Amino acid sequence: MPPTPLNVPETLARIVAGVNAGEVIFPSTAEMALKIQRMLDDPDCSIDQLAHLIQADPLLASRVVAVANSVVYNRSGQAVSNIKNAVARIGFKTLRVLAASIVVRQMESMAETPEHARMARKLWERTTHVAVLSHLIARRLTRQDPDTAFFAGIVHDVGGLYLIARAGRYPGLLEGGAGSLGAWFEGGAAELGRAVLNRLNIPPNAMQAIEDMWRGELAIPPTSLGDTLLLATRLAPVDSPLDVLAGEGRGSAPASLDMAADADTLSGILDESKEEVTSLIGALYG
Repeated sequence: MPPTPLNVPETLARIVAGVNAGEVIFPSTAEMALKIQRMLDDPDCSIDQLAHLIQADPLLASRVVAVANSVVYNRSGQAVSNIKNAVARIGFKTLRVLAASIVVRQMESMAETPEHARMARKLWERTTHVAVLSHLIARRLTRQDPDTAFFAGIVHDVGGLYLIARAGRYPGLLEGGAGSLGAWFEGGAAELGRAVLNRLNIPPNAMQAIEDMWRGELAIPPTSLGDTLLLATRLAPVDSPLDVLAGEGRGSAPASLDMAADADTLSGILDESKEEVTSLIGALYG
């Protein structure tokens, strides 16, 4: 007798309920990054305190230095090699982004099968593109705070990474073909994403931008933080493997984004910023 097919909507609802009940599981290696997030919330926090803590985490330390030396932050061309100078260069807001990126990236290590690990790597690759494009669009087009846009881009699909990490407990959840995960696109992404983000205490402005992204209504011309994030998700050259399973993806986006901004302006920004984008993605992706 063939096994009963997995009820995807019920499974997603069960995972969401577990997160809302406090059963969310983060990788143990992310604890240091979460500690830094909490320290950044302290108005009396100093660069010396942060540098001391960051040095205890080789992964975060390497990311901080790499981003500080990227084209976006190193306009002078003078590389830094110590944590204190790197933090001084990028600032506390960008450090918060990098700490969040470690938490999000480490979810990749929670995948329980080789295929799920591949999917997690692909989703992280997409996340880095969305984050860097959000930073660029905020600076050059929508005039929003680039660091907040950067942060929102890093965490915008943390629910997807969490789903992949937990999928090994639900055989068949991510093993179907295109369209098998339709419930993800039809509200599941927002429900699980919202639950995980609430556990991470995401700042309200970044949370609102992600809520706007889930609604999918892009203003013409784009002006808000939500528009910034949504435009970045549509411009990112890498598909989410979950969107592919849901029967969505870049092929399902509007045929032209020219209406979102002056075509010459948008293409010009992207062309002029190729080196910046490539450098920052490399620093994040590691």
